[in-house]
Amino acid sequence: MRILTSDPTAARPRDAITAKAKELGFPVIGFTPAAPGPGDRAHLDAFLAEGRHGDMTWMAETFERRAAPTAMWPEARSAIMLGVPYTPENDPLDDLEQRDRGVISVYARGKDYHDVVKKRLKALARFVAETFGEEVKVFVDTAPLMEKPLAARAGIGWQGKHTNLVSRAQGSWLFLGSVLTTLDLVADAPEADHCGSCRACLDICPTDAFPAPYQLDARRCISYLTIEHKGHIPAAFRRAMGNRIYGCDDCLAVCPWNKFAQAGAAAKADAALAPREGLAAPPRLAELAALDDAAFRALFAGTAIKRIGRDRFLRNVLIAIGNSGSRDLVPAVIARLEDESPLVRAMAVWALRQLLPDSEFASLKERYFEGEPDPAVAAEWLDSGAS
Repeated sequence: MRILTSDPTAARPRDAITAKAKELGFPVIGFTPAAPGPGDRAHLDAFLAEGRHGDMTWMAETFERRAAPTAMWPEARSAIMLGVPYTPENDPLDDLEQRDRGVISVYARGKDYHDVVKKRLKALARFVAETFGEEVKVFVDTAPLMEKPLAARAGIGWQGKHTNLVSRAQGSWLFLGSVLTTLDLVADAPEADHCGSCRACLDICPTDAFPAPYQLDARRCISYLTIEHKGHIPAAFRRAMGNRIYGCDDCLAVCPWNKFAQAGAAAKADAALAPREGLAAPPRLAELAALDDAAFRALFAGTAIKRIGRDRFLRNVLIAIGNSGSRDLVPAVIARLEDESPLVRAMAVWALRQLLPDSEFASLKERYFEGEPDPAVAAEWLDSGAS
């Protein structure tokens, strides 16, 4: 039997669902109608019209389903929004000073959060289905569902000027998941925007990826460039990447609300998402540059990093080496000049141009350039100077 929101007992399912969610490892929960939010469709349409999604063509292909939860599942009545904190113990901005090491975004240092969160979501969905006899569907960043606007309407937080969700209790370090259901549930009040006049997240961005507050151009975002972008990273952004080799946490880490979150016990990271051995501290670039495909897969098995593949990962590593200023890393780069991947070879050339004087670079060019079959790699050899 469906429980209607006009029934005074309608709050009881919320209590039961909330208790079960916390038992399963969701300390953050909110409820909102599975309805399109005001401005969601227009905002997404403008983002796509500007081409700010870059290579993420799936965003345009799924536009109609993405624009509203009920466009994807018309029978849905409520969205149960869940949050799992992954607050780092140390400030990830400090890692940027270790130029001989590669900085991996905090969220990707442990088990793939999709797997961890989805398992819990399925357990909660099963509880809802069995207890209330209603249909359910679970989502964790793998379907055309705009989870951040839904989470804001469910009172979990608000979308900050960096476009990510900010929580007064958890700051910017929060994984989101959702359960859509045909069960009618009393909604929580939306969270207000508490960014005020602060623009720390906008000002710290290394690549000026925010055209305006609350707007993101993914094509300039280091997270997009190092993860979603499949080809050669534009030369204009390589220097700004520094030693970031998978994602970027700058706009999240600088958020003042993190200070309040870190002061509370609720902000402690979930143990299931703790950094794995070898990734708690930034790994050495020289060791990463030596990875073949099998070693890459073994090192990053079960993490989000594995999905981008060895070649794109080494592309990022070699850019970081080029930015390191360390001649000690030159041998690791030279070893990649004969790599099977043109993407890797091209960034090896770029890195050497940054690290070596012209005479030494010219000597390597004489040895390796002739017969280079890939135009992009050849173009790096022929480039007249550092980017």
